[in-house]
Amino acid sequence: MPWKQNYTISDEIAIADADIVWPNGKQCCFGIVVDLSPVTSPAGLTEKSLAYPTYHFGMNEGLDSFLDMFARHGLRATFAIPAAIAGIYPSLIATISGAGHEIAANGLFGEDPLTLDEKTEAERVIQATELIESVTGTRPRGWYSLPRPTDPFATGNVSGRTIDLLIASGYAYFGNSLADDAPHYWVTDFENRKNLLALPYYYHFDDRFFLMFPSEGTGLERPDVLFRNWKTEFAAQYRRGRHFSMTVSPQRSGWGHRLDNLDAFLCEAVAMPGIWNATGSEIADHWTRQHPAATYLKLEPSIWKSYEGSLN
Repeated sequence: MPWKQNYTISDEIAIADADIVWPNGKQCCFGIVVDLSPVTSPAGLTEKSLAYPTYHFGMNEGLDSFLDMFARHGLRATFAIPAAIAGIYPSLIATISGAGHEIAANGLFGEDPLTLDEKTEAERVIQATELIESVTGTRPRGWYSLPRPTDPFATGNVSGRTIDLLIASGYAYFGNSLADDAPHYWVTDFENRKNLLALPYYYHFDDRFFLMFPSEGTGLERPDVLFRNWKTEFAAQYRRGRHFSMTVSPQRSGWGHRLDNLDAFLCEAVAMPGIWNATGSEIADHWTRQHPAATYLKLEPSIWKSYEGSLN
């Protein structure tokens, strides 16, 4: 799980609240990521994962509910999809894109890149990019590696090559990094300052880890905790003028009381003055203009030192 190479991917100190500037004097950035992956294992899409009834619901009634709800609140989201899903559901992806939402890549098959050799991973980045472009008519600018249910860590994985491959393929940002609560630069070459913008992600705001079974009290269904997490973190980020991002899926949050919770939270969020709701690409474009790496990336030698027996 090499989120922080040598325990740092950029600065040791995050950007200060007072230095963050959002467009037109807005108070807080609000990003919504929709996870359209049915993947359940590191290998990625399988016939079994595509056949789950919950996924069929998510790509039909659940997705319709999401799109209606976003339109009603005037919100746009970034839909992270395994590129193969775009090939399987081209008309649905066209509907999502036509509604003003962004389509970003979540791998070719939603696979764990740590299971791939160097040649295969490079090929799949290219294949995923070209497949999404062939369906949407637009080259994807964002790449995600969202977690799967069987992952050993609740973060998703990248390999030591992933970010460099994305840079080489012209991606504008990597979408789920845990290193900060504001956009930041993922550095792959310290000496040459080679970097890619990364957007914040935290699993406390991802419905995957709270809506795993349809029965309150099983220990696997915690909609009230998820709702509380969204509300309290949004309030904190709004007060500080930083960035709030949530990750939801129509196969989990698209029905019943779960949809009611999501709708209630969005109602509260959009009612706050000074909210800038933006897609991943819009956030990346603004951040690289307003806080360019040339002036805002102040690299320092890593504080991390390896010791015999330590887990690097």
